[in-house]
Amino acid sequence: MKDVTNRISPRLDGDTPNLRLFALLEVIAQKDAPFTLQAIVDETGLPKPTMHRMLQQLEGAGILQREGNGRHYGTGQRLMRLAENVLLNTTTHGARHAVLRQLVDEVGESCNITAFSGSEVLYLDRVETAAPLRFYLHPGSRVPAHCSATGKLFLSQMTPSQRRRLLDAVSLEKFTSNTHTSFDALEQEIEQVRSQGYAFDNEEFLPGLLCLGVLVPSQQGHSNMGLALQAPLMRFSRERALSFLPTLRRAAEAIARINDEVPPGAPDDD
Repeated sequence: MKDVTNRISPRLDGDTPNLRLFALLEVIAQKDAPFTLQAIVDETGLPKPTMHRMLQQLEGAGILQREGNGRHYGTGQRLMRLAENVLLNTTTHGARHAVLRQLVDEVGESCNITAFSGSEVLYLDRVETAAPLRFYLHPGSRVPAHCSATGKLFLSQMTPSQRRRLLDAVSLEKFTSNTHTSFDALEQEIEQVRSQGYAFDNEEFLPGLLCLGVLVPSQQGHSNMGLALQAPLMRFSRERALSFLPTLRRAAEAIARINDEVPPGAPDDD
């Protein structure tokens, strides 16, 4: 039988089967929607039986899972947990935490770093204000995207059809009288969020809580990291929050520089 390993696309190159599976995961991680076996075969150039075997291995390990009618593949829970743990425990966590603490010192209110996970916002890090009245949300907490400031920013990077597909799979649960429970109303706000580059949670998840969020810039274009400040409405208006928008954006840019740093010992591009 002819050895098919020589036909492997450069994108899936690797010296061992495990490294080729890892290279396949790198391709899959860039996808924002479930995909079929044929689609990934067309993209990588791998023979269909080879790709089928690789996808079966990843599905059997819980890294991928079947979606919809069983012909599409999507991210499995094991891969989601791995990605979340990497974000929560990365070696750059300490440097990002220092930026977050300085931001809290400047604005005087609680601030957090978030990521998009499934259809939810995951709190990666948080520093609390010293003020006696505050809302405590610890790292690892999750908030539905439709009622979160950074969640709306993550959603704004998608196309309307991608958002519809994602949000149709979950209910737009009503947490307060301000929560958007209509897709059309949420779409209208997301269009505004996209144009202005920041978003509010105006008592949409917890009564009395105001949140202002921005995205952390990414060299890849789309960002999966957000930065937000939160405060009780009794001492923090939308106008006051917006006065700190330049400070929030400077902190986001500082975190972006940390994320883009080449780790010690990594090979140079030269």
